[in-house]
Amino acid sequence: MRSRVVLAALAVAALTVTATACGPENSDPASGKGAAPTTAAAASTAPPAAASPTAAATPAKSAKPGAATSASASASGGKSGYGQACGANDLTFGAKMETQAGGYIQISAKAKPGITCVLPGEHPVIAFGSGGIEAANAEQAVGRPITLTGSAVAYAGINPKSTNNDQVVEFKDVIIGVGAADPNPASIPVGSVKVDKPVVTNWHTDAKDAVPGV
Repeated sequence: MRSRVVLAALAVAALTVTATACGPENSDPASGKGAAPTTAAAASTAPPAAASPTAAATPAKSAKPGAATSASASASGGKSGYGQACGANDLTFGAKMETQAGGYIQISAKAKPGITCVLPGEHPVIAFGSGGIEAANAEQAVGRPITLTGSAVAYAGINPKSTNNDQVVEFKDVIIGVGAADPNPASIPVGSVKVDKPVVTNWHTDAKDAVPGV
């Protein structure tokens, strides 16, 4: 009698286990629900999904300075941005008319953000018009090189008409290059000016030294 009870209890337990493992939710092949435990098991053994995005994000952050360097180099004609000789595309120019010494054009030059470059102690290459009326040197001596960075400014003065005759040509823009070999000269507006045999000073750090004829 006791053995029958034990056997009956074992049979009930077996049926319970079978019902739990193979209940209606897991036993219907047509419903596809039986695949859920397999998928869950596979997901539990897979590497954490968060590891991949984190690993991908780290190189992306380190690449940003490189991208900024490339953009800066592109903006400055492919230069690294520090210590090179200035080209016109490294600089921001300004121009205004001054009345001193019979009237002249004051040119100012500043390095673009992120650029440190050196201007030679000579005059800029100045030309008017597509015909290239080029300004001669208004100074005999060569000055010191000027390092431009941050708020530092260099000045040059242009006398657009060094003659006393009436044979002039009017222009509204001036072309500026740093050295004869500058591949990227800049064109800036100067208003309407009368030009005949123009002259230009060297670059100076003091605007008072950049007055042609003084």
